Amino acid sequence: MRVRSAAQAILPAVFLAMWPGLSSAQNQNVVTYHNSLERHGTYKIPGLTLAAAATMQPDTGFVGTISGDVYAQPLFYHPSGGEAVIIAATESNTVYALDASTGAVVWQVQLGASVPLSQLPCGNINPDGITGTPVIDPKAGVVYLDALTTTNSGPRQLVYALSLANGATVSGWPLDVEAALAKVGVSFSSPNQGERSALQLFGGALYVNYGGNYGDCSPYNGTVLQIQTSTPSLTAYWQTRAGGGGIWAQGGTAGDGKSLFATTGNTFGASQWSDGEAIIRLAPGLAHSTDTKDYFTPANWQSLDDEDLDLGGTEALPFDVAVKGSKPALRVIALGKDGNAYLANRSNLGGVGGAISVSKVANGQIITAPAIFQTDSTASVVFTSPGGGNCSGGNVTMLNVAPSGKSPVTVAWCATLNVRGAPILTTTDGNKNGIVWVTGAEGDNMLHGFNAATGAVVFSGTGTTMQGLRHFGTIMAAEHRLYVGADNRIYAFTFTR
Repeated sequence: MRVRSAAQAILPAVFLAMWPGLSSAQNQNVVTYHNSLERHGTYKIPGLTLAAAATMQPDTGFVGTISGDVYAQPLFYHPSGGEAVIIAATESNTVYALDASTGAVVWQVQLGASVPLSQLPCGNINPDGITGTPVIDPKAGVVYLDALTTTNSGPRQLVYALSLANGATVSGWPLDVEAALAKVGVSFSSPNQGERSALQLFGGALYVNYGGNYGDCSPYNGTVLQIQTSTPSLTAYWQTRAGGGGIWAQGGTAGDGKSLFATTGNTFGASQWSDGEAIIRLAPGLAHSTDTKDYFTPANWQSLDDEDLDLGGTEALPFDVAVKGSKPALRVIALGKDGNAYLANRSNLGGVGGAISVSKVANGQIITAPAIFQTDSTASVVFTSPGGGNCSGGNVTMLNVAPSGKSPVTVAWCATLNVRGAPILTTTDGNKNGIVWVTGAEGDNMLHGFNAATGAVVFSGTGTTMQGLRHFGTIMAAEHRLYVGADNRIYAFTFTR
């Protein structure tokens, strides 16, 4: 019998009742980054067996033409009795609903103008608009997103709510983040505060996260906002006590049904630990906790600060490890720019130096979102990096996590591949035919598939070169297709069934 995580046990009663569209049973909606509150990046695709993976090919009947550069993951919305659509957002602040079968435009909306790089103090996205993945509330029929926007007051981070029916802005939106924080006496500089993290719906509220821009131009702080959606208003916020400490991860916050977990990057000039280089547990209300059960930071946090080796390059993923004859072990894992995997007890994160284990799993920076594959008896974490495990050079690495032992994190396999895309996992039933999918973004720009158990190649994307893939790009899977966002286009792939 498959072991259900504590998060899975809690979600039906606590979370899915408020946001029912996050149930994968409802038309396979993909309404949030990596397909779940937990950000595990796993998808059930019946028929996509290890053998069928070899037949993966571009869907030539899918057009998918859009306008603008794409960093955000596409989303998938299939309303009851209606046609499925792909929701795509671009750095040009254009949002699209595309027919999920043909790629034809169902609706598109142009929000306020995005911001040219020349008008920002630093950065590497030009223009800078919608970078973080939006989130859908299917019950309300709304998609939420953050857009860096040119206004009469200069660049502003604006949080929008758009109708899924036609893209119209919902009455009362957008929310001006800088203005909302100023009302409660908090300084926030929109040109300096980058927003590349996915938005999150949790416990009836919207959560939006901020870091900085490429180049670390101050002032900025790692910031989490809690926003009421019925009438848009800021209801709570959390910020790092020291400057910097940005929340950079593509997935932003990940949750276990009780709490959200965020990771932070390097702070500036902190002589005492002040929330940087950490896994942070956040509860609704975003109260700042100094209890060691609510945070973990490595004992060498100050060295990581000085060397810009952010712990916060990837999200902290909560998961459970099966224990025979006992309750599962509650865990959370974060992967750092120092190449380490930090495994912590989810019930008690441990404070300074309190991890269960610290394992060197890469020879270079880990800065793309990982994914987690759980079976009846194992929990595995897959990520991409410039090198590590048993491979040299760029590679895809799978880790196995045991519930206990001196070395609970071990390398299961790695496959040599020069990639900057984020991996996902597909199975046919949640357990069988596990496949790791990843794009060679800013490398060979092809789609690749690997047997999740062994690392053996099951699909090599010869002839599937895509144009305009961006680093950190994330595949999305729904029904019988894989979707990939790229500059000016959404690609679709399908397989022989």
